Amino acid sequence: MVGFLDSTTAGSRAPYVAAFRQGLSETGYVEGQNLAIEYRWAEGSYERLPALAADLVGRKIDLIVTGGGSVVALAAKAATSTIPVVFISGDDPVGLGLVASLARPGGNLTGVSLIFAKLTAKRLELLSELVPQAKVIALLVNPGNPNAERIIGDGREAARVKGLQLHVLKASSESEIDIAFAALAQLHAGALLVGNDGFFGSRRDQLAALATSRVVPAIYDSQQFAASGGLISYGPSLTASYRQLGIYAGRILKGAKPADLPVQQPTKFELAINLKTAKALGLSVPQLLLAQADEVIE
Repeated sequence: MVGFLDSTTAGSRAPYVAAFRQGLSETGYVEGQNLAIEYRWAEGSYERLPALAADLVGRKIDLIVTGGGSVVALAAKAATSTIPVVFISGDDPVGLGLVASLARPGGNLTGVSLIFAKLTAKRLELLSELVPQAKVIALLVNPGNPNAERIIGDGREAARVKGLQLHVLKASSESEIDIAFAALAQLHAGALLVGNDGFFGSRRDQLAALATSRVVPAIYDSQQFAASGGLISYGPSLTASYRQLGIYAGRILKGAKPADLPVQQPTKFELAINLKTAKALGLSVPQLLLAQADEVIE
């Protein structure tokens, strides 16, 4: 039996759970046939994760798979030192203490590191291409995310290099997201960079709607945001990463040890642009940027 622990919701993760199942099937495991999966969803409430992880451990499952960011992997690590854990980490699993090294994890955890924080500078660059007149940028982060300070540091450095002013806004609840967006006008922010975070992923419809209603061009970390009405997104392919989770889970079920499976890093990145949202915001998307896009939503 496999436990699947995630910080978001079943609905928001549906495409990625399907990719995870695909990876499992490639190793010979099919849910409902020769494998049972217990799902636990924190629904954006990080404080629920320790209890959900402990519940899975108490059911004496064979393997825990975590999605929705580093905070979930840390909860699983805290809950067990013996049950294998396959994780998706937003960034730097070594620095967070999840593994000893990427090449040789060394313990009961391995998985995929999405290097999200390292892409903060790239997202700021894309946002500047789209809104070159914006000299004041806001960065939205969840202070409950273990990578929050890294995201802020990378954002400030990227803004400094480009000569931009960066304001950091923090939100870890639905109401705090509303408050953060209300502050954008006071800050005279011309654009918004939304930091990678599982909670933000579960609130993508709210974030995209607020950005459009307040006429704030915003960039996000995954294609799902653009599909939900967000202006532009750039990040690693989550579909490919969750498929890798399934492959690793299958290999461990067959006897491989997490300590011997190197932490994978993404090789496929996706740029998505929503032209309908661009039109609503009164933006003209440069042709060069459109040519780079993997997906253009009209």
